[in-house]
Amino acid sequence: MKLFQKLIAAPAIISMASGFAVNAAEINSTDLSDYSNSNNLVSLGDFKSDTLFPGDWAYDSLKDLTNSPKFNGNSVTRLEAAAELNNLIAGGEGLMNGAAIGRLSDELGSELAIIKGRVDGLEARVNGLEAGAFSETTSASFGVDAILEASDGGGKSEAVGFHYAWEMKTKTSFTGEDTLTIAAEAGNGAGTSGGVLDFGASTADAIEIKDVNYKFPIGDNFTMKVGDSLKISKSFNQACSYGAFTDELSNCGDGKAHNVSGDISASGEYDFDNGFTFSGGVSGKKGATELLTKENPGIWALNAAYEADTYGLSVAYASDVDNAYWGLNGTYDFDQFAVSAGMGFKNPDSGAESTSWMAGVTLPEVGIGEVNIGIGTDGYFKDAETELLIYEASYGFDLADNIGMTVGAFIQEKAAGTDDITGVASTISFSY
Repeated sequence: MKLFQKLIAAPAIISMASGFAVNAAEINSTDLSDYSNSNNLVSLGDFKSDTLFPGDWAYDSLKDLTNSPKFNGNSVTRLEAAAELNNLIAGGEGLMNGAAIGRLSDELGSELAIIKGRVDGLEARVNGLEAGAFSETTSASFGVDAILEASDGGGKSEAVGFHYAWEMKTKTSFTGEDTLTIAAEAGNGAGTSGGVLDFGASTADAIEIKDVNYKFPIGDNFTMKVGDSLKISKSFNQACSYGAFTDELSNCGDGKAHNVSGDISASGEYDFDNGFTFSGGVSGKKGATELLTKENPGIWALNAAYEADTYGLSVAYASDVDNAYWGLNGTYDFDQFAVSAGMGFKNPDSGAESTSWMAGVTLPEVGIGEVNIGIGTDGYFKDAETELLIYEASYGFDLADNIGMTVGAFIQEKAAGTDDITGVASTISFSY
């Protein structure tokens, strides 16, 4: 007798050992667990029949089944036998006649109903999950930052405060090369020092849309970005590797050219594939919903940068209705530490020119983290004015794969008659 005949006969033989009827609609996971763990076992040694005997093809098929590599001669449950039968039927088209299929279905109908009920249930759950999930080309990321800060000075009394910032960002691609980004944020303040630190957003705990923009390629080297609440500088490259702790020093000495702001905007970047990039864009002023109108001429800006393995240089220019801004930045990596510096120039249509600057040192491998020490002006100052400086030092490290922490201290100089602001703070960031 052929092997497939022995295999299809085995479940029928096994079913003689015990049987029961069940409706598939009545099956649940408890039934399945109880049944599969029961003592309803079948083995060749336990099988007794006056009509089957050694040498008969049906007897041999049972022996072959229980001695197969899957069972290794161990006792098997009717459910396990039905699972093997189900696999055999699925892959045995053309090997069984209608009568054999009908008989086997009758013999192991209970067990086949259990299997079918479980498969149908899993398919329903998977379909439900897929219906409520993002598409395959959409991803979401989340971040939560918290800060514990103590500060004194600036005309305010000593204060210790706790603030948080939350952000959600979704990204969707339609072609595999483009990206639609939507970002939302919420927060309850920027710190006790009144926003000196580079931390979060103050939305009074309300969730606000932070950014809506679309990025897409034009050819192999040019990338466009258009959107609302999108700074032109998002397409710029600034040669600065410094990890700032305070908000002003995060501009790396140039807060208006390299870090040109704006609202509704269109910008682009061309990558020459040799370290050089060139970028430019136009934007409405912050809060505007129009671009390049008579009432709101807006801002336009340009940026050129070069990045090598150990150093980088960049220059930027921006112009609005009343002012023109220039910025220069450079960074050099000495392996053990890196140096970054920058200068900004503000040229108003009328009045004297003013400048800003910053310098910082980064030590990338100190213990388990990174040290940053920096100094710079607190904005632009004319030659005739006394520069007010910001000093800072910070240490950042990872607590886990998606948890980072930074501790630092700062001094912000204030004009004569007002005490300087001094403060210490610890921030922790979660990303998921």
